[in-house]
Amino acid sequence: MATTAQLFEEPFDADEYIERLAWRTPGGGSKGGAEAFDPKRLLEEFKNHIEELKQLDEKIQRRVEKLEHQCHREAKEFAHKVQDLQRSNQVAFQHFQELDEHISYVATKVCHLGDQLEGVNTPRQRAVEAQRLMTYFNEFLDGDLRSDVFNNPDKIKEAADIIQKLHLIAQELPFDRFADVKAKIASKYHDLERQLIQEFTAAQRRGEIGRMREVAAVLLHFKGYAHCVDVYIKQCQEGAYMRNDVFEDTAVLCQRVNKQVGEVFSSPETVMAKLIQNIFENKLQAHVKGKLDETRHSDVEQYLKNLYDLYTKTTALATKLTEFNLGSDKHTFLSKLIKSIFSTYLESYIDMEREYLRNRGAMILQRYYDSKNHQKRPIGTGSIQELKERIRQRTNLPLGPSIDTHGETFLSPELVVNLLQETRHAFERCHKLSDPSDLPKNAFSIFLLLVEHLCVDHIDYALEIGLSAIPSADAKNANLYFLDVVQQANSIFHLFDKQFNDQLMPLISSSPKLAECLHKKKEVIEQMEVKLDTGIDRTLNCMVGQMKHILATEQKKTDFRPEDENNVMIQYTTVRDASTSVCLFRLLLPLSLVFFCQLFCQHVSLCIPIWQACSKVCAYVSRQVEHVRKSMDGKNVDTVLTELGVRFHRLIHEHLQQYSYSSMGGMLAICDVAEYRRCAKDFRVPLVLQLFDTLHALCNLLVVAPDNLKQVCSGEQLTNLDRNLLHAFVQLRVDYRSARLGRHFS
Repeated sequence: MATTAQLFEEPFDADEYIERLAWRTPGGGSKGGAEAFDPKRLLEEFKNHIEELKQLDEKIQRRVEKLEHQCHREAKEFAHKVQDLQRSNQVAFQHFQELDEHISYVATKVCHLGDQLEGVNTPRQRAVEAQRLMTYFNEFLDGDLRSDVFNNPDKIKEAADIIQKLHLIAQELPFDRFADVKAKIASKYHDLERQLIQEFTAAQRRGEIGRMREVAAVLLHFKGYAHCVDVYIKQCQEGAYMRNDVFEDTAVLCQRVNKQVGEVFSSPETVMAKLIQNIFENKLQAHVKGKLDETRHSDVEQYLKNLYDLYTKTTALATKLTEFNLGSDKHTFLSKLIKSIFSTYLESYIDMEREYLRNRGAMILQRYYDSKNHQKRPIGTGSIQELKERIRQRTNLPLGPSIDTHGETFLSPELVVNLLQETRHAFERCHKLSDPSDLPKNAFSIFLLLVEHLCVDHIDYALEIGLSAIPSADAKNANLYFLDVVQQANSIFHLFDKQFNDQLMPLISSSPKLAECLHKKKEVIEQMEVKLDTGIDRTLNCMVGQMKHILATEQKKTDFRPEDENNVMIQYTTVRDASTSVCLFRLLLPLSLVFFCQLFCQHVSLCIPIWQACSKVCAYVSRQVEHVRKSMDGKNVDTVLTELGVRFHRLIHEHLQQYSYSSMGGMLAICDVAEYRRCAKDFRVPLVLQLFDTLHALCNLLVVAPDNLKQVCSGEQLTNLDRNLLHAFVQLRVDYRSARLGRHFS
């Protein structure tokens, strides 16, 4: 194939190139198989191609050398051109320096000449001006103002300039010799000043900004310039306050005037500041005073609302006004204006806030108790009755009847919402109206009032009443309402805690008052927790007492030792009808198979027969467990149910130890304990279920054959129990002595 330089352009693959060369050579590729392959011809082709490649390489090498020679020649030529340009640039730079020196020399001469001309012209102008002023002064001295400038209204600007200068000169003259002329000049001065102010006022009413600017520039050198500004400010406010919202009107007025002031006056920031000061000290102060004074002594609630609203609107207005040019320290300027309006009201704010909250909280509480026809009982008065009540609360001694609240918790969500709402408004007012240095202290005082009304006067009082209403542990058919008190108190305290974090914490988070607030909150929580714990403990005692009463009245001494075992099923209560057949099935079995039957029935979903006492106790416990779940939240549910479950187990354990058991009685006891265990599952507490599992295993000792007793005692559930406990249960069997069961524990 023809060899050219284009064949070696990137990307170049040598292997592919050789393969392509062999493929094009006849007899050099795989065509025709092994018979067609001719290695000699392929070798000859490779040698010829190598010669072609050598010739191509020599050709390319000559071309490269030619290009390199051409590149060196052009580089030398370019270097010569650069040297020529550098020499030309140096010459041009020297010419530029010479020209710059010449221009500087000429400028110096011109400035010197200008200074000389000014030195000659300035005294001349002063002399001309002095001569002109002397001419006008002579007219005042003669008493005849003949010049057109004083008689032509169109030349009032020139007249004002002249009279202002004459007025300054006249002040330097002795009074005894020039009293008359000084008086004439002063009279003309005031007359022109009055005319200029009138002209400015008329131009303002016509809206002629250009004329106002001219007159203001002339008046700038007169003493009446300040009066001109006052007139402008007064006229700006005419018709500006047509709506009921004075703050919005002020913002609109300042926005409009701000554009005009910059076009009229040479120092607009001063005029704008004076306008705002005038509005604050007159219009706003009168508005605030009128709003607050009419309610300050007659309606404190409305007064505080008005004060908060007016102060908020005033500060919002001041924030809008900061976008205008009022001088270097506009924030301090506006703060002083606000303070001048509200200082007298802010000094007494926190005292009025506390007094209002104290009265308002007492009124809300009293209104609630009046709606319940309840007269609040004094707590901790020290009387004998109170002493008895407190002893009864902490013990189970019968010191008199408990208070019957008829199910009333004396906790009101509506009352709590009202108190928290009032306190929230108070915190908002405190944040806005208090001085930053007094804010933590004021917020803490409001928090103390909330604690007093909500936590002490309402929640704590309800807990005291709830504790007083808890009956003694031996009361019969007692209604337990304390858990309802716990539920509502818990919900209320969550609201209290939310307001503490949302409203109070931002106000005191960076002050020493934070520690005091947290300590006070912790103290309140601990006091309430003590009473809640006491009430829950006594409520659980009442529940256990009620269960004990049911067992005492419903369970007979002969229930577990029936005289006629054939008729015992007639006295039995069943959960489902299928239980009768199960019990009959058990009675037909020999004693050696009773334990197996018990285990079988334990793991199948058949109902077991139970005594009436067991049925009523389980129904009562299920109701109380549900009541606890509704009244508690979080981990408190498990804690209370664990305690109730432990006491429930202790009661049943002690109850079972009061009886002696025949073989049939032991079977019946196992059925009852199985029902108790099913009831214990409602607790959803592993410990309680484990206790009843162990008790169920203990009851197996009442029916197991004497020969198998030792094996059962070594079982998985009983092996870790005290042998005295196992022995005590075995002693409850009627055949304990006859079967010599005590030998297994000796």
